[in-house]
Amino acid sequence: MSSQQNTIEHLPTEHQVVNPEALPKPRGYAHGVRAGDTVHLGGQTALDINMNIVSGGIVEQFRQAFGNVLATLAEAGGEPRDLVSVTIYLTDVDDYMENGREIGKAWREMAGSDYPALAGIGVSRLWQKEALIEIQGVAVVPPSRA
Repeated sequence: MSSQQNTIEHLPTEHQVVNPEALPKPRGYAHGVRAGDTVHLGGQTALDINMNIVSGGIVEQFRQAFGNVLATLAEAGGEPRDLVSVTIYLTDVDDYMENGREIGKAWREMAGSDYPALAGIGVSRLWQKEALIEIQGVAVVPPSRA
């Protein structure tokens, strides 16, 4: 056996907070955080710039929430194809499934047909009582687009 000592070098990680002006000003959270090539996209509900949940049903709320995620990703230099993982929290899974074709169409219009690892999770409620959906994600953005 070798008596070689293992060492771990702790390098400082530079984090960049990402808060697009097109989204409501965050208080106590960040819309996104870039750490190296990885962008962590905070949960987005269907809030518009005036801090109101958009009216309509699950499809309209999906468009707004996913648009908020994509706006944060773009601010960090990313593109929809950079998404590696997306989690969707739903207050009514059946409603989401019944509108799946429409939501799929919206996804393709907004992000193309490249899909990341995806999870859908049913929850009892979200932060805003009117919210039907919340979307968060992780992306890997090449340094050339930092």
